[in-house]
Amino acid sequence: MTVDDSLSEESKRQRDGIDNVGAFGMRTGESDLVFFQGILPEINGDVKGSEPVDEQIRMCLDRLELMLENRSASLDDVMKVEVQLADADAAAVVDRAYESRFDAVEFPPRTVVGVCSLPGGADVQLDVIAAEE
Repeated sequence: MTVDDSLSEESKRQRDGIDNVGAFGMRTGESDLVFFQGILPEINGDVKGSEPVDEQIRMCLDRLELMLENRSASLDDVMKVEVQLADADAAAVVDRAYESRFDAVEFPPRTVVGVCSLPGGADVQLDVIAAEE
């Protein structure tokens, strides 16, 4: 991957791989809200950035469901999703995958954000807020 020389050293490290993406938290304070940040299409720590976008979003959603299950929650408990896309032209593909995964539950509010790059060369990343009820 080409890295712009004008970026800070910290930014360059973050783009070198998922080992340098920073600390992601899952809970703040005594709230019933759970924050899942930086959900990438990865398997065993290996970001699958070379996979097609539809496969990447499927992997992200699989990881999200597993994270929710580990907290005794489900997609019903998702309150907000932010989808970060490195390629805005992939929005329609991501929409179809998203709609098919949330077809049995009410769609949570969602924001789609275009980004320049994501760790590991991924095309998609999710940040999710869920409620433990």
